[in-house]
Amino acid sequence: MTVVEDRAAQPPPPRPDLEPEPKSNFERVLLVIFVAVPFLALVAAVPMAWGSFLGWSDVVIATVFYIFTGLGVTVGLHRYFTHGSFKANRPLKIVLAIAGSMSLEMGVIDWVATHRRHHKYSDKEGDPHSPWRFGNDWKALTKGLLFAHIGWMFSSERTNRERFAKDLLNDKDVRRIHEAFPWLVFASLVLPAVIGGLVTWSITGALTAFFWGSLVRISLLHHVTWSINSVCHVFGDEAFEVRDKSRNVWWLAIPSFGESWHNLHHSDPTLARHGALKGQLDPSARVIRWFEQAGWATAVRWPTPERLAAKRVG
Repeated sequence: MTVVEDRAAQPPPPRPDLEPEPKSNFERVLLVIFVAVPFLALVAAVPMAWGSFLGWSDVVIATVFYIFTGLGVTVGLHRYFTHGSFKANRPLKIVLAIAGSMSLEMGVIDWVATHRRHHKYSDKEGDPHSPWRFGNDWKALTKGLLFAHIGWMFSSERTNRERFAKDLLNDKDVRRIHEAFPWLVFASLVLPAVIGGLVTWSITGALTAFFWGSLVRISLLHHVTWSINSVCHVFGDEAFEVRDKSRNVWWLAIPSFGESWHNLHHSDPTLARHGALKGQLDPSARVIRWFEQAGWATAVRWPTPERLAAKRVG
């Protein structure tokens, strides 16, 4: 056997950023289901909204669950658990972990590990979802946008939790909530239907609440979140110095609760406010301020004029 043949026969070296055990085929099939079915509901939502398949209770239920789970992602999974933008008391920590899990994006620990890996390698080799991974020309970028938006999730790779989220693995509360993720998925899907059925006292009310409050709400939140990975790393403006392609996209600010002020976030990731310039609405920062005023959040890392000025472009 030649040296070349001997090397070819050897298994590839371990990659410390990834878990040794990849996602199973069963997990990937479930992922397809949880992405495809809500998306089909989102596509069907427009024509159904013109008929009798949308009532006031559906709007209220969908809105409340969108805000609860959306803030669970932005304030909880992102600004608190991933970046430590503030310290939370135990009840708030638990509520944020539950709310973020009910977004059906990932369990708390996997979400945080993946996002921390993204920041370590942002728009470079090792980034789990950079739209620039295939090149800079329009064909490569089109392929990259699709990959960054949704394609990366179907990879068998799983980010190493011990390497990127050891602090959460050592937190008993967070670990228990992470392990309860399947039950929280079930609750996120079923609760809107139960509430809709009780409010209207009808099977139809339960079904319409499930359609709008579960399927449409989940798909809309998913695509808004994924747009931060794709759209906000290609389009928009740059106000602060960064080492990657992160940009600000104003029209995503409200549905993303301020996450689309992505340029400052990558310039200074631990800040609790991402939209720090005049006219940049950041609902997540407002909620963190309320938590701070209530005494539930402390040591909040607010931007200061000096800190912003040091990173401004030009």
